[in-house]
Amino acid sequence: MTSTFTTTDGAEIFFKDWGDGQPVLFSHGWPLNADAWDEQARLVAENGFRAIAHDRRGHGRSSQTWDGNHMDRYADDLAELIETLDLRDVVLVGHSTGGGEVARYLGRHGSARVAKAVLLGAVPPVMVESDSNPEGTPREVFDGIRAGVDADRSQFYWDLSESFYGFNRPGATTSEGARRAFWRMGMQAGLRAAYECIAQFSETDFTEDLRRIDIPVLVAHGGDDQIVPLHDSAVKSAELIKDSTLRVYSGAPHGLYGAFRTDFEADLLAFLKH
Repeated sequence: MTSTFTTTDGAEIFFKDWGDGQPVLFSHGWPLNADAWDEQARLVAENGFRAIAHDRRGHGRSSQTWDGNHMDRYADDLAELIETLDLRDVVLVGHSTGGGEVARYLGRHGSARVAKAVLLGAVPPVMVESDSNPEGTPREVFDGIRAGVDADRSQFYWDLSESFYGFNRPGATTSEGARRAFWRMGMQAGLRAAYECIAQFSETDFTEDLRRIDIPVLVAHGGDDQIVPLHDSAVKSAELIKDSTLRVYSGAPHGLYGAFRTDFEADLLAFLKH
């Protein structure tokens, strides 16, 4: 089933709702949409869970909002979806920017309705380099992303898909289909929302959100993630979260593909069933 709901500020949020059982709610990365989680949503729904995945505001089939393209509002939209569907004992799963969305939700709204969480290739604690985060990614990198989206986002998304899936590594098995799917989802995102989200995933500091998390969290990350570097993200997040399990997939990229996808899906099911 697919449906929509309207947020308190008037945005229409699209979501998929598959299966029955304990709910598992997926939050996608930038600049994608709920389709990025289709394989995992089908997997968990076929294993006795209820899979729900939404398009973030400004992305996919949700409203291309002019305002509200910031992390607090993303977390509030997630809260409103959870409350609209009256989800309880939910497991939150977030990839990349979606991992930030999950962390901010837990820091801002608490865990009363949440049983567990999964942060996959997630952007917390904070990506951008600063005096307090000298290991971070230089701001110039994110300025380059903004410039690419502004100048020719179609070509930029196509080029980005290569490093996203690690297809630029020697000996990598590549998939033009995966790249085309990434490009398609990126081009469905509204330009303003996509542009404004760059600052949100790169500059938002989730440190205090992570410290507030009081549920079990699986922190999963590719060892060769070229988009969100491992040691400035997952390693630090796992240290900040009280009850965390860190799983690093050797040589794996940012996007789920090949052996990385297979291994993560096995870990996801084990974590859900534990």
